[in-house]
Amino acid sequence: MMNLALIGATGNVGAPILDELLQRGHTVTAIVRRPEKVLSAPGVVARQGDVLDQEGLAPLLAGHDAVISAVPFAVSDPVRLIDAVRASGVRRYLVVGGAGSLEVAPGVQLLDSPDFPAQYKEEATAGAAFLDRLRGEAEIDWTFLSPSAMFVPGERTGHFRLGRDALLTHAQGSSISYQDYAIALVDEVERPAHSRQRFTVGY
Repeated sequence: MMNLALIGATGNVGAPILDELLQRGHTVTAIVRRPEKVLSAPGVVARQGDVLDQEGLAPLLAGHDAVISAVPFAVSDPVRLIDAVRASGVRRYLVVGGAGSLEVAPGVQLLDSPDFPAQYKEEATAGAAFLDRLRGEAEIDWTFLSPSAMFVPGERTGHFRLGRDALLTHAQGSSISYQDYAIALVDEVERPAHSRQRFTVGY
């Protein structure tokens, strides 16, 4: 079993990831702005932290086997987050990514599609910038897991596909539930297969 730091453990994606980690017997330090909102359960310790406070965040991350961040890109800073992980001494860093940087055609990102929703453009652009910065990172063993286009609450089925840089689609579109995404991410935590890579999950 592993000792993991999860930043953003009470969010839409962070909470299912926390549940999945605990179901598999891992120990989790849940780093959030409001620790009182963290699930009270064996194996989880809540700590208050701010993703924009690099100096305060690094000591909270130190000593863990890996760091997982599940925070919106538009309200965080890739430089501060990545520097905090580096300063903590933790080698592995897994990031809940976005779908916007996935390709819908060779060299064409989803976020550059003509019908990409305007309300998601800022977050998607920030996510693509985060991935670009990770790709230039020399010290951290990072992994960036992009969901499909529709990333919503749903069932934990355990049935999904993995891909690399292209958007995964099916007859009804492109989708993945938070719960199945959490399975794919925790599988990667336990059995690393995408070191210093982005990959994607979808139905």
